[in-house]
Amino acid sequence: MTNELKLRVARRIDEAQDVCSFELVAEDGSTLPPFSAGSHIDVHVAPGLIRQYSLSNDPAEQDRYRIAVLREPASRGGSAGMHDSVRPGDVLRASEPRNHFPLVEAPRSLLLAGGIGVTPILAMARALHAQGRSFELHYCGRSASRMAFLDELGSAGFAGSVFLHADDVPAQKFDAQAVLARPESDTHLYVCGPNGFMDHVLDTARRNGWSEAQLHREYFAGVATALESDGSFEVRVASTGLSCQVPAGKTVIEVLAAHGVEVPTSCEAGVCGTCLTRVLEGTPDHRDSFLTDGERAANDQFTPCCSRALSPLLVLDL
Repeated sequence: MTNELKLRVARRIDEAQDVCSFELVAEDGSTLPPFSAGSHIDVHVAPGLIRQYSLSNDPAEQDRYRIAVLREPASRGGSAGMHDSVRPGDVLRASEPRNHFPLVEAPRSLLLAGGIGVTPILAMARALHAQGRSFELHYCGRSASRMAFLDELGSAGFAGSVFLHADDVPAQKFDAQAVLARPESDTHLYVCGPNGFMDHVLDTARRNGWSEAQLHREYFAGVATALESDGSFEVRVASTGLSCQVPAGKTVIEVLAAHGVEVPTSCEAGVCGTCLTRVLEGTPDHRDSFLTDGERAANDQFTPCCSRALSPLLVLDL
């Protein structure tokens, strides 16, 4: 990991059922690298285990980062490791902030958060409020007990722009059709949360005439799956000429590693973009949640952790 930070856990807070926040400061007490709303950091949870967590605090702050972690029932070690092992005083290795979910300049913004997806959305709300820009924030969850930062949202200077939607309160249930019924050309929509929630929001927006340029999303979980029709294909490393076959059931990352070619990875699910690799020849079979539709159509890059090939050969800029 380049530009690695050493961050000390200053505070740990139980924010909601199965949600903990961690306030992180520089181990040496120095000022932290700046970040913009929508940014995340890569955190070394354990040896060989790296996870991405969005920064939820005010981007104007330079003395701390705050992340929040949902304990996942089917955790592969990331959320369970953070909940079970990380305590105040511990030092974590992390990357500098990166932003694949930035705000764009627009007269009005519509922020939609589902569950733990509130983390980048909260930072966006603080940034927009500081800039004096118009926005609405709709925060959806299964119940109030599972929704983090409710007190903070209720006391914020922008509390009047926040709308809460708890599924167990019929009168509060989120109505995507009502919220997205009238697209305005000067409004940009940002959505983050579980895949099903995000797909519902984006599909509803498209049906109502929102343009793709107005829609911005960040996935927290991969959606790539193996298909029964998967076959083998060849990958070639442009710099060395190394060619190797990628069989069904193996990823490009795994095959390249077996031949001594290491590609940086993190999520291994096509979410974070860490492994993004240029494609010089051939047509990828995109199975990620990171690239936009336009970037996929260009077919000049792909995520080798989960994506495959539609052509017999992919030549990679490695």
